Amino acid sequence: MHCPRRTAMPNHLAQRLHVDYPIFLAPMAGEAAKAPLVAAVSNAGGLGVLGAGYMSPEKLLATIAEIRALTSRPFGVNLFVMAPGERGSAGVDTMRQALARYHAELGIAPPALPASLEENYDAQMEAVLSAGVAAFSFTFGVPSARHIDALKAGGACVMGTATTVDEAIELERRGVDAVVAQGAEAGGHRGTFLTDDFQGAMIGTMALVPQVADAVRLPVVAAGGIADRRGVRAALALGASAVSVGTAFLSTIESGVSDAYKLALTGPASRNTGVTRVFSGRPARGVRNRFMDEMRAFEISAPVYPVANALTRDMRAAASRQGRPEFLSLWAGQAAPLSRNCSVAQLMEELREGLSQSDLPL
Repeated sequence: MHCPRRTAMPNHLAQRLHVDYPIFLAPMAGEAAKAPLVAAVSNAGGLGVLGAGYMSPEKLLATIAEIRALTSRPFGVNLFVMAPGERGSAGVDTMRQALARYHAELGIAPPALPASLEENYDAQMEAVLSAGVAAFSFTFGVPSARHIDALKAGGACVMGTATTVDEAIELERRGVDAVVAQGAEAGGHRGTFLTDDFQGAMIGTMALVPQVADAVRLPVVAAGGIADRRGVRAALALGASAVSVGTAFLSTIESGVSDAYKLALTGPASRNTGVTRVFSGRPARGVRNRFMDEMRAFEISAPVYPVANALTRDMRAAASRQGRPEFLSLWAGQAAPLSRNCSVAQLMEELREGLSQSDLPL
């Protein structure tokens, strides 16, 4: 029996964003959030996106200014949308005791919970609004209607992260311009926001993208497991208007992550990734290492985000300085073994090869 299907929307997302190719840099906060990488992707014809979730408003504006000094092309900014409220203290003392031995091994002071756990989201948003960027994306939640309206009034293309069809429908209802469909293969933090059952939202990109494309009348950006031309073509064939690529860009020359991180991505360890809460308190996919394995008992009991993230910050910073990948949050997707050492321009050339004329802006 033939089931009627909605006719797919024309692909105008790249045209709206004034980029040459429907290839976006996935927003990666922390060590990867550097202006040279964002600018290089935009200069190569894609959309560079700054993962600014951990940046103070001042640092965010300074980094945007640095990006603008390196490119005249459009780029975007991504923030974590966190509901305000009291952060629970459950599990803090137990986790501090567990972390103490790693601090001792790294030769740093015993773990302590800092007074400030995270940046002020409202202040970050005001910084983004004042900067007037071409695109704004978000994860962990949904901005207020006031913020979405203000972003759109300022000319930004607003994109929200969905890990399920229900989340995509909710994002459309909230007035976003495009939906980023984050498959289970994606590296970094999961963007699930409608349920606490993140395991139930671990839907593969190949299954998620066509379902989302059928469920909403918005452009869909495919994220997760895309690292070469094959992944790009497959995502577009499934109904995506663009792709979001993260892990593959981390090992490029312009990436600012540590050498230890790059070696982990391009070596055999990258074949073994897992989703963990022990680094940050939120589920995130990364290369399995000693810390993830030894702290498995804390997968359920680890303090919530951003408490756990703040507790492990000093350990991760020291490990980065000392070249100790066994204590780093090596966020990476399941396509990490396809990573290679090259320039952003070379990777973009690989990703865009084989794109048809209909995939490009008119």
